[in-house]
Amino acid sequence: MSGDLIKAFLTALHAERDAAPNTLAAYRRDLDDFTGYLAARKVAPLKAARTDLEGYIAGLEAEGLATATRARRLSAVRQFFRFLHSEGWRDDDPAQRLQGPRKSRPLPRTLDMEEVDRLMDAARNTGRSPADRARNTCLMEVLYATGLRVTELVSLPLGATSARPEMILVRGKGGKDRLVPLSDPARAAINAWLPHRKTLKHAKTPPGARFLFPGGGSAGHITRVRFFGVLKDIAVTAGISPEKVSPHVLRHAFATHLLAHGADLRTIQVLLGHADISTTEIYTHIVDERLKSLVLEHHPLAKP
Repeated sequence: MSGDLIKAFLTALHAERDAAPNTLAAYRRDLDDFTGYLAARKVAPLKAARTDLEGYIAGLEAEGLATATRARRLSAVRQFFRFLHSEGWRDDDPAQRLQGPRKSRPLPRTLDMEEVDRLMDAARNTGRSPADRARNTCLMEVLYATGLRVTELVSLPLGATSARPEMILVRGKGGKDRLVPLSDPARAAINAWLPHRKTLKHAKTPPGARFLFPGGGSAGHITRVRFFGVLKDIAVTAGISPEKVSPHVLRHAFATHLLAHGADLRTIQVLLGHADISTTEIYTHIVDERLKSLVLEHHPLAKP
């Protein structure tokens, strides 16, 4: 019975929110853990009381699970019971006022503009061949100019740039499309890369022919893992610790630098493809921390 209820919940989640497979799998794991807890106590989800849910949450803390993990599981349980109530399987929602840990949101790591400049210069000199160096430069320029997620970047279709556009159409999370502008350096890097791309064997046959950055794998484009490796090599060439650099760090740098130069949160939200502006607001804290550090380091009255 529990399995049928979870399946119905996941089906609704997929239909109503177009939830990604990884998201659905995470919900299933969390709800399997919860219903397993209930089953061990011979309690069915349709009969579970608030005290049962509180016992489950307390047990997670006793196990020493991280705050973020406990908060995620509580969120899954809340949504599960909200679904059961809305569908009429339960007359009440025992999770409605359930209290749990507040998940803290750490400030994302980012790079300053001087470090980004060093990475861009290093990309032009990283690679075994002129084609590798042109591709690496193009990847870096497009990533920093657009703030794309790494999957969005490596899977960019060739058609997105075929007309040398000032904007590119990006297919983001949940199949949602958004328009993102290209900077002059990014367009120049694309134009420099395209002649090299034409010479690659992966660019001449399906599925690689469809992508701006073709690869030899089944997906047809270079993989996330491959780009991670390229980025680490570029960081070494730039004299920056590879541990400090990742595609997501460059996405954070894109947003932070825009905000620091006067862009508004709503614009940054649209460019990043965030569904909720509260996700974008984290970047205001980065700028606030930098302003505070600037005052403490340079204001004469701040010195002991």
